[in-house]
Amino acid sequence: MYRMYQAQCDAMLPVRTMAAFASAALGMPAARMFDNPFARNADAGYQMLALGGLTHTRPPFGIESVAVAGEERAVREEAAVVTPFATLLHFAKEGADAQPRVLVVAPLSGHFSTLLRGTVRTMLADHDVYLTDWHNARDVPAAAGTFGVDGYVEHVIRFLEAIGPGAHVVAVCQPAVAVLAAVAVMSEAGNAATPLSMTLMAGPVDTRQSPTAVNDLAKKKPISWFEQTLIDRVPLRYPGAGRRVYPGFVQLTAFMNMNLQRHLDAHRDLFYALVDGDEAKAQATRAFYDEYFAVLDLDADFYLETVRTVFQEHALPLGRMTYRGRRVDPRAVERTSLLTIEGEKDDICGIGQTLAAHDLCATLKPYRKRHHLQPGVGHYGVFNGGRWNRQIYPVVSSVILASERAGP
Repeated sequence: MYRMYQAQCDAMLPVRTMAAFASAALGMPAARMFDNPFARNADAGYQMLALGGLTHTRPPFGIESVAVAGEERAVREEAAVVTPFATLLHFAKEGADAQPRVLVVAPLSGHFSTLLRGTVRTMLADHDVYLTDWHNARDVPAAAGTFGVDGYVEHVIRFLEAIGPGAHVVAVCQPAVAVLAAVAVMSEAGNAATPLSMTLMAGPVDTRQSPTAVNDLAKKKPISWFEQTLIDRVPLRYPGAGRRVYPGFVQLTAFMNMNLQRHLDAHRDLFYALVDGDEAKAQATRAFYDEYFAVLDLDADFYLETVRTVFQEHALPLGRMTYRGRRVDPRAVERTSLLTIEGEKDDICGIGQTLAAHDLCATLKPYRKRHHLQPGVGHYGVFNGGRWNRQIYPVVSSVILASERAGP
């Protein structure tokens, strides 16, 4: 499967390159005198063809500055911790006073952590932000070993320890289970770096609640089907040659098929925007798909273990999840404030799936718990866009601030 995909990419590369040259030629001053509907349609077609491929390289975050208390502060990216599978990325602000330290845990689900660019940019104004920047598994040498759910939980714990005591953690979507497990493990061990607050956003804590099409698909087939059908080895040309992975292009295909008509409509609208010279509209669509078509491969162990433990066995809500051989007990969470957030129109993580964390953290005092259901947003609207900025982020910020004042 992977070799066939790579062969197709290799075959299309010169075609897309020639299309890019043709589009550039039509945009040259000498060619503009022949501007007519035929030329505009041809140019739009060339641009669509040139933009049609996937990339396996992480796009830049591009966050160069942020306004803090009305003053613009330069932002620089620093690698605080680097492992074979991830980088703890620190968005350090020049000359900013001390702010609450927050670890934002990005999903590892076929896209790069830059999918949370808007989340990070918004939070930077009031917080000292760190991010889990997951590496593309096809670039991780096989000698580094495999990476499963335990490895993910271990990274969350290690990164929180690197940030230090008194930090906060925000899990976006998929990592909600791993983050809750990490905080439970740290709480039970009396780890000094146990976070003051934990925000779980649209995460599959208990997928038995309001199951979606994604949840149903995960339960229709045995885990052996997923392994035999969706897992392949990285080709020899890459640093991770031989590593078993769930390819990012397979995940992207699944995402696209969930809302195929919407993506077809978006590309049709992009074509006509290019023909009409509506550069603002075209650029907005291009920016979205530049990010959307940047994919990474997942280590096979992590993907298969996630499908089995989270979506098929419901290990965490049923009290059967383990970490390094020991049972994970969310009731150990007693001093970490909990905020859960869900979107009314989320078709990936149904209503109630994230809220379930409140019942699991049974010993946590009611005043340390809060839930927010955001009307009118789907999955991505929970952590990106206007409602995130205006209505959801203030709730997240207020819980972090209240936890800072309350202390451990």
